Amino acid sequence: MPDRVEVPAPAKVNLRLRILAREESGYHQLETVFCAIGLADRVVVARGEAGIRLEVEGGVDVGPPERNLAVRAAERFHREMGIAPAVDLHLAKHIPAAAGLGGGSSDAAAVLRALNELHGDPLPRAALLQLAIELGADVPFFLCGSPLALAWGRGERLLPLPPLPPRPVLVAHPGAAMPTAEAFREVAAQRGGGYVPEAALIDPDALRSWEGVAQLTRNDFEPVVLRRIPSLAAGLAAMRDAGARISLLAGSGSSIFAIFDSAHALSSASDRLNALGMRTWSAETAG
Repeated sequence: MPDRVEVPAPAKVNLRLRILAREESGYHQLETVFCAIGLADRVVVARGEAGIRLEVEGGVDVGPPERNLAVRAAERFHREMGIAPAVDLHLAKHIPAAAGLGGGSSDAAAVLRALNELHGDPLPRAALLQLAIELGADVPFFLCGSPLALAWGRGERLLPLPPLPPRPVLVAHPGAAMPTAEAFREVAAQRGGGYVPEAALIDPDALRSWEGVAQLTRNDFEPVVLRRIPSLAAGLAAMRDAGARISLLAGSGSSIFAIFDSAHALSSASDRLNALGMRTWSAETAG
């Protein structure tokens, strides 16, 4: 068995994100289409002294170790295995934090995969997925093995989809945060505590092409987050003006993203977003 495992931890965007009914527990059911992109962290898990040590590079604030998802993933794996942890975690961060891109969730999934490999793959994928859903709604997607998936519930119900052809993708961040819990609270307040289901029919064939997916794009967080951070509306407009096929809020925000048919259109959009004072990252959708 290896002494050290290194794995990439890609970011994700949500090509469709519907917020459904709120459970009595306070959690909201979701319907979403996840898409992995090339912007990624690098996670290294190595055998070490007793305990779990976390080292982070990249200047991204990942919060205190006891609340970090990567650390929590390591704790949960060792508890499942019934063994005392003795590992070093190294995160090379490239995905911005609190941006709706799933960076922390992807790091957690990468830690679960790496620890399983470090111990000779004792846990089957189903068991890892069960641990993942305990950590957060986005974590199972990063373990499902597909760069594109339709998900329901709290993210624990996943349908892997055939990958779409890679396309240039631009991510932009306004420099202001929108914590996920706050975004959910504002959606709940806007709905007045009630939710009337809205009928929707997703044609599976629509998920086989970018043209079809573009007809399904929607993010229910967008109205409340754009009201909180008005500059995002200008950013989305700039992306569309530059020729974006899809432009949406990323997850619960506060970043936005756009998918283009050409690198030239992406470059034009990046210039416009930078002129608005936003930081940008260029990548490709995972194929």
